[in-house]
Amino acid sequence: MKQDTPERAMTRSASEPQAPTPPRCFPVRGTVLAFDYGLRRVGVAVGEIETRHAHPLVVIRVEGAARFAQIDRLVGEWKPRALVVGVPRRDDGVHPIGVRAARFARQLTARFGLPVACVDESYSSVEAEARLRTAVGARRAVGAARSRSLDAHAAQLLLEQYFAEAAA
Repeated sequence: MKQDTPERAMTRSASEPQAPTPPRCFPVRGTVLAFDYGLRRVGVAVGEIETRHAHPLVVIRVEGAARFAQIDRLVGEWKPRALVVGVPRRDDGVHPIGVRAARFARQLTARFGLPVACVDESYSSVEAEARLRTAVGARRAVGAARSRSLDAHAAQLLLEQYFAEAAA
């Protein structure tokens, strides 16, 4: 299958968010990195396929080539066997960020040659904030949201969701 170039991917209509689907031979062991894609920030989490545990890792706060440079470093450091990307979806049509998140997933596939699974992340940040409120209290949760660590917690939820769906 021909890989999409960034130019070609940008010419797709908004009604066609084509994200990579999980390959049939997704690994059963090893490390997985998950990404909560955003226009300004990308939350990253790490987890192990065997134990199905995930942990927030970092929030990438740069864009463009600098963003991919940081992702390159993370992939080199953690040596994941697969990647997970949250792609928001809506019942009434295509989510505007969903198109860009799907493109980000395709870019990861092309850049690293690793299998990439996409999971619905429509409410991951809301759920992450609710978990933080429960775990550390409302005041600290607001501080985490302000410091933007919330995105890494949202990526953790995406990875946990992927693990749960893969086990079902």
